[in-house]
Amino acid sequence: MTTLTTDAAVPATREGFWADYARAWTRTPGSAVYLLAVFVLAMISLSVLASLFWTGVGLLVLIVGLPIVVGTLFAARGFGIADRGLLWLTGLPQIEEPEWNRDRPGTGGFWMVLTRPIRNAHYWIYLVHGMIVSPIISTISFVLTTVWLSVGLGGLTYWIWGAFLPRGDAGDWGRYVADALPWMFGGWASWPVEVTLYLVAGIVFTFTMPWVLGGLARGHHAVAKGMLGRWQSDDLAAEVRAEAAARGAAVHAEDVALRRLERDIHDGPQQRLVRLQLDLAALERRAESGDADAAADLAREARGHAKAALDELRALSSGVAPPLLQDRGLAAALSAVAAGTPLVVHTDIDPAIDAVTSPEVARTVYFVVAELFTNVVKHAGATAVTLKAALRPSVTGAPSMLDVWVVDNGRGGAAYATGHGLEGLRERVAGLRGMLVVDSPVGGPTSIGAHVPLGPVAP
Repeated sequence: MTTLTTDAAVPATREGFWADYARAWTRTPGSAVYLLAVFVLAMISLSVLASLFWTGVGLLVLIVGLPIVVGTLFAARGFGIADRGLLWLTGLPQIEEPEWNRDRPGTGGFWMVLTRPIRNAHYWIYLVHGMIVSPIISTISFVLTTVWLSVGLGGLTYWIWGAFLPRGDAGDWGRYVADALPWMFGGWASWPVEVTLYLVAGIVFTFTMPWVLGGLARGHHAVAKGMLGRWQSDDLAAEVRAEAAARGAAVHAEDVALRRLERDIHDGPQQRLVRLQLDLAALERRAESGDADAAADLAREARGHAKAALDELRALSSGVAPPLLQDRGLAAALSAVAAGTPLVVHTDIDPAIDAVTSPEVARTVYFVVAELFTNVVKHAGATAVTLKAALRPSVTGAPSMLDVWVVDNGRGGAAYATGHGLEGLRERVAGLRGMLVVDSPVGGPTSIGAHVPLGPVAP
């Protein structure tokens, strides 16, 4: 039983080795091209960057020195990007782009822009890579690559092209090898000895070529990832800028919403309340004069104005914080919006969204959907609408994004306009670091999606 198990395991091991070896060979041509090309790139970057940089340093006492140094840093960035682009040939994972602008939003000016590369460590690391590190490691890898390619391919084919080389006593090294190793090549002529030795060397170098060239390529990739790639501080800087942008968008969106609410109150309930005040004053005069019928008419009219003002206030408060959203959650509130629309509405709402959406996300999504439905009724000329709300899982399986789509069969042509409409909705969604996507070709249909990231869910 033990013998059978061992024998069955050996072919599996061999199959795994040869499968890995075959996959390594598929990456070998690209690695060879990269290792040869990056040497040329490194030599060019060394000559260009060294010339520009030291010229700029020598002229720093003059005004022209600073722009030359800045230009050198930009050139170093270009050479680094070219190196990362060439790494695509190796089949290795792509290296993420670093953060080139770490200035706070809103900062500008001539000197801030001019000195931005000088204040960013990535530019200096790219300069060191292009002027020192890359030439050194590229020279080493170029030598090893050319040795392995020439010995491997040349040794395998020496029996073809070796016969055309001029031969003489100085070049007849096969005879000296046969004389030195009589126990191995006793009685052999010079030519068979040469062919045999070249063939053995060619087989060894060719067989090990995927590992050697692949290792050199991985070495370049490791250096590039550490020096030309993205750092953890880049993610933190991007996070800070995203938070600042989201906060600015949220503030602007709330300002627009407050102004709109103020205008709606002024044009609606305030006017009705003023009219109600006048009616009550007239009613008081009629009551004092004893005209009961006129007083009754004014009372009924005042009650109508009071009811209309109350309805408008309820509608406005529903747009700010609907009671249904607070009492029953986002899924029920979205269903209520769909049910109150005078169109054919198809809904696909995941009830699990209530458990993972924060109050801020729920209010924003509700407001966006309500506005989109209002726009569809007023402007789209549609007869049917589809509302879909779903959760998008992350790599860990936990929900990370809320996706809400409103699709109608109207005339299309919806677009962003500065100061109102979809632009205001986009700012509201951006305030939560989300994104509003509009796809509305002329003739329809219109598809608008709000994608809002979800924060950590409270236990």
